[in-house]
Formats: sequence, C-alpha cells, structure tokens
Amino acid sequence: MKLKILAFGITKDIFGTSQQEITIKDAITVQQLKSILEEEFPELKKLTSYFIAVNEEYAEEDQMITETDEIAIIPPVSGG
Repeated sequence: MKLKILAFGITKDIFGTSQQEITIKDAITVQQLKSILEEEFPELKKLTSYFIAVNEEYAEEDQMITETDEIAIIPPVSGG
C-alpha cells in the first residue's frame, strides 16, 4: 500500500518536495514510519524533534497508520 506524506517547513526542504509517497506492505505504527523515513532521509535524525500528525491530530508512537490516513510531518517550531 502507498502512504502519502505531507511535509512542512524544514521537513519539506529535507524531502525536496511538499509531498512524499512511500510504499509499505502492511499497516504500520507511527514509530515504524519514523524509522522508515529516517532511513530514507537521514537529515530527519538531526532535527531536535518532529511530530507526525495523522488525520490532522498529533499521533502517539504506537498509533497504527493505514493507507487511507492523511499523514503530515510537523517540524520543530521556534517563536518568540
């Protein structure tokens, strides 16, 4: 199955595009997705933190992801 992943901020720069697609065999957890992305895009490991949102809500590490989910990578933000 194919997962469509939206990227914002620095993660968009790391991916080189605002949308990345990966192919997986079965449903996976958020943690497994992070591992896959960090293997393919090692620059992600250099970020102090980043979050995964599934269907417009921050996801827990053990949350399952399926092909119909909307996935977004939320980079660290700074502000003042």
